[in-house]
Amino acid sequence: MCRERMVVNPKRRRLLKQEFASELRRSATNAEHRLWSLLRNKQFGGLRFRRQQPIGPYVVDFYCSAAKLIVELDGDQHGEDRHVRYDADRTRWLTAHGYRVLRFSNGVFLQNPNTVFEGIWNALDDSGVPLPKPPSAV
Repeated sequence: MCRERMVVNPKRRRLLKQEFASELRRSATNAEHRLWSLLRNKQFGGLRFRRQQPIGPYVVDFYCSAAKLIVELDGDQHGEDRHVRYDADRTRWLTAHGYRVLRFSNGVFLQNPNTVFEGIWNALDDSGVPLPKPPSAV
């Protein structure tokens, strides 16, 4: 998610993105809170994840820098045409800059978190980052 602003000063732009990321952390969805509680403090594969991380012109939901992996949890609004186009453009930009993007709906995560955990684990495994035994979901 990114607010498009016409800010010429790069320092000011960075500050605005940091403020926006902070705002997103405060207004996280139930699914985001729940996933974060399982990813934080290196609980998932011993790897550090950050939430609401500014990357380029965007702020991503969850980011593991060791694997250059981005995990997005999407609400119902992401099914709307304008959001589908925005998400596709965003994913294209992130992929072109070397990031891998996983996208899950809030509903899928809340109904079957193991599907999301397996997807994240497989992406981390594919990244070549050394991993311990797979974690079990809560």
